[in-house]
Amino acid sequence: MNIWSYVLKRVLLMIPTLLGVIAITFAVIQFVPGGPVEQVLIELKKGQTGVGESSGAGASDYRGRQGVDAERIAEIKALYGFDKPPVERFTLMLKGFAKFDLGQSFYHHMDVWELVKSKLPVSITLGLWTFFLTYFISVPLGIAKAVREGSRFDNVTSMLVLIGYSIPGFVLGVFLLVVFAGSSFVQWFPLRGLTSDDWDTLSWLGKMRDYLWHITLPVLASVAGSFAVMTMLTKNTFLEEIRKQYVMTARAKGLSEQAVLYKHVFRNALIPLVTGFPAAFIGAFFAGSLLIETLFSLDGLGLLSYESVVRRDYPVVLGTLYLFTLIGLLVKLLGDLCYVWADPRVQFESLAR
Repeated sequence: MNIWSYVLKRVLLMIPTLLGVIAITFAVIQFVPGGPVEQVLIELKKGQTGVGESSGAGASDYRGRQGVDAERIAEIKALYGFDKPPVERFTLMLKGFAKFDLGQSFYHHMDVWELVKSKLPVSITLGLWTFFLTYFISVPLGIAKAVREGSRFDNVTSMLVLIGYSIPGFVLGVFLLVVFAGSSFVQWFPLRGLTSDDWDTLSWLGKMRDYLWHITLPVLASVAGSFAVMTMLTKNTFLEEIRKQYVMTARAKGLSEQAVLYKHVFRNALIPLVTGFPAAFIGAFFAGSLLIETLFSLDGLGLLSYESVVRRDYPVVLGTLYLFTLIGLLVKLLGDLCYVWADPRVQFESLAR
């Protein structure tokens, strides 16, 4: 099987997978109480009576429609497109998705594409810094640990990275805010946001300094857990390669340790890391952290996803699900292609099984 046949086969398999994910989510949504129509009706009722009734997810269809005439209910249903049967709505949604039309947000009253793009800078900032710090610190650290296995350096660094891994990101974020951004100890960093209020008046250098000043604590809170996984994966992969026969043969030929490590071990040991590179890099753009974004008041994709579910903003929920599932499937394909590129011994026939 050549590369193009394999890619075509994988792309064709993506279609039923994508349809299945969207169909299951759409079907589940039909049975969730407190949809957008019910929430609008409750708000109307509150405006008429002045009674503060909850409009959350638990509001029932019956209670939400009490006191509102049927004609008004029909108008609101038509406004949100719920006057059509579910099958017709699902078909129309798929036609829009085929043209990459993700629809209009019920709550934000704007195109879902534009909404996602407006939230991307925050998630890109967190994700890319986390990605680069993880790879460019953890990989060299893992190699150093493998070369010095059993030494004091190996034991101390293992203890430190595992302690960092055991602390949840949001707990570390709270600690960093209390110690470095609160009045109780020191106030070296800001409490919230990506930029200061006077951002537009700052010079180019001042904007860079202000940006780094704001992003330091959120990135530290996000990267703590990733350090341990990547560092230990790198160490164990290098140890496995170092113990193989070809390394002993290279040493027996009189090659230096540097030559053995970087000319022979390095490429083979990096195969698991290289194959995960596309997913990690693309995930940096979309893998927003809800807790970190909420804690540091960062308006990114994580917070958008949570608010969309709570507010029953179905176009945003389904549109972002479609977009991220499609990206995830493409990245998985790209990861397999990178695996074959990194290790020519792997054939497409084995990946296709």
